[in-house]
Amino acid sequence: MGRTATTIIVTAAASLAALSAASARADTLSELRARTPEQEIVYFVLPDRFANGDPRNDKGGLKGGRLQTGYDPASRGFYHGGDLKGLTAKLDYIQGLGATAIWLAPIFKNKPVQGGPGQESAGYHGYWVTDFTQVDPHFGTDADFRALVDAAHARGMKVYMDIIANHTADVIQYRESPASAAPYRSKADYPFSRRGGVTGAPINGGFAGDDDASPANWAKLTDPAFAYTPVIPKGEEKVKVPAWLNDPVFYHNRGDTDWRGESAQYGDFVGLDDLATENPRVVDGFIAIYKGWIDRFGIDGYRIDTAKHVNPQFWRAFIPAIRNHAAAKGIPNFHIFGEVATGDYDPALLASWTRNAGFPAVLDFAFMRAAVDAASGKSGTDMLARLTQDDVLYEGGTSAALQLPTFLGNHDAGRFAFFLREARPQMGAAEELARTLLGHAMLLTLRGVPTLYYGDEQGFAGTGNDQQARQDMFPSRVADYNGDRLVGTSATTATDNFATDHPIYAEIARLAKLRRATPALLRGATKVRASSDKPGLFAVSRFDPDDGREVLIAFNTSDTALTAQVAIDPASRNFAPLSGDCPAMAAAPGSLTLTLPAFGYAVCAAQP
Repeated sequence: MGRTATTIIVTAAASLAALSAASARADTLSELRARTPEQEIVYFVLPDRFANGDPRNDKGGLKGGRLQTGYDPASRGFYHGGDLKGLTAKLDYIQGLGATAIWLAPIFKNKPVQGGPGQESAGYHGYWVTDFTQVDPHFGTDADFRALVDAAHARGMKVYMDIIANHTADVIQYRESPASAAPYRSKADYPFSRRGGVTGAPINGGFAGDDDASPANWAKLTDPAFAYTPVIPKGEEKVKVPAWLNDPVFYHNRGDTDWRGESAQYGDFVGLDDLATENPRVVDGFIAIYKGWIDRFGIDGYRIDTAKHVNPQFWRAFIPAIRNHAAAKGIPNFHIFGEVATGDYDPALLASWTRNAGFPAVLDFAFMRAAVDAASGKSGTDMLARLTQDDVLYEGGTSAALQLPTFLGNHDAGRFAFFLREARPQMGAAEELARTLLGHAMLLTLRGVPTLYYGDEQGFAGTGNDQQARQDMFPSRVADYNGDRLVGTSATTATDNFATDHPIYAEIARLAKLRRATPALLRGATKVRASSDKPGLFAVSRFDPDDGREVLIAFNTSDTALTAQVAIDPASRNFAPLSGDCPAMAAAPGSLTLTLPAFGYAVCAAQP
């Protein structure tokens, strides 16, 4: 056979292989798009702290020391070097854990360093945005993000972005308070109308003021100095992108929030520039920004930061616009969930944001508190039982509650293992590991969307919240992190921590596989079978949404073994163990005898 003929055959074979691979990718993406939010298991990661795939971008292309570049891997408040290439290289590890979706802390370009003398820290976490349209150079490039999304999609994994509409980086200063905190100035004391501002059209016999979101009303506001006089430092006049964000008229300019009442919506977060999200120009601007990321990268969902600090009217415009746009782009199950952080972890407050603001889902802080308190033995299991009763409060009721991301800890509140140590400072290593596994069993079998915080699977604990809960997965140079004792291992954060044989990683992977294979655990309704105001038995039945078959899930939160009769559906006679020990048969119609060790759990599936 001649060389030309051989070349043609080889080229044709390569083309067929490429077509086959493209077809397989299309099938994978189609299946991924078809999955609804409650079918996911989410892995939440801070890119800066996960894996360093390209040391050349550690300083974000900036020159100088840490106060210019933001890079200081020995300080927990500065960039450490993790990036998108590193995250992409570790997708095997994340998928092996059982995650089907990755939620990234914000990757937008940030102001590298903020804070007064001696109080400086860096934007490694991503929440100090100056440019909402590009990837921060510390994390890589837009092309690196494209590569991550494509690689995740090729594996059948979704990518959720963490986004902000409440504030930007701290650029605007106040002439009246140039070198210190600016106390909040209320609308009553400093109304918009001091500078001819918004007055609003008559509504129900009164005037709406800034609640009137019409362009005509907000066009009246041309002077942003109604409370403080905003000043832009020299050299930062055009630092924000898109360019409209550089105009102080689009901000509240009322000084720092005290986290209560009106200031929670209109005040600056410790100086961060608080956007006037009532202004229709701001609404339209952010809709355009976040439509753009869908258009450019085909991402699968948004976690929305500081959602409760933005007026509900903004979300009622923003969320439908984004979801409809995603659906038009072939992403019908675009998941949006908001952060509504609550000090009292009240499900009623969380649920109000699904009704008043139109959020499809919110992060389930109530689950976090109930699961932490139960797994630690700090309280009984009655709060876990109450969650099921309160699910009717959410817009859409109990079926909508299936889409609530559930979690045990995070980058703000602190890690699960830290909470356990707070509640049980005298417990030994074996009990600590057992309680850690118990909490993760609750997370992966009860209703909601299990959301794992990176590093928990390696026994990371930390010593508090915020920076104390943001350890490095790659070898750390932070002395505080390296001195911390991890759960279930003798390792420290001084070496990398991607061990797939770690007992927590292995148990999460096993339970995640079980969850994905059991429709009742993904989408099933819940019925509480046993709970108490003291540590002990907590049991629920979840039902297959297709055939109604019962799956009984039971936990022992006490430090002694127990045997108890648990109510079941009278039609459930024979059982098979999916996890733990389960009796083969019901003791009597409607009753099952369960024996659980201390901190044990079992998943028992009724058989045909």
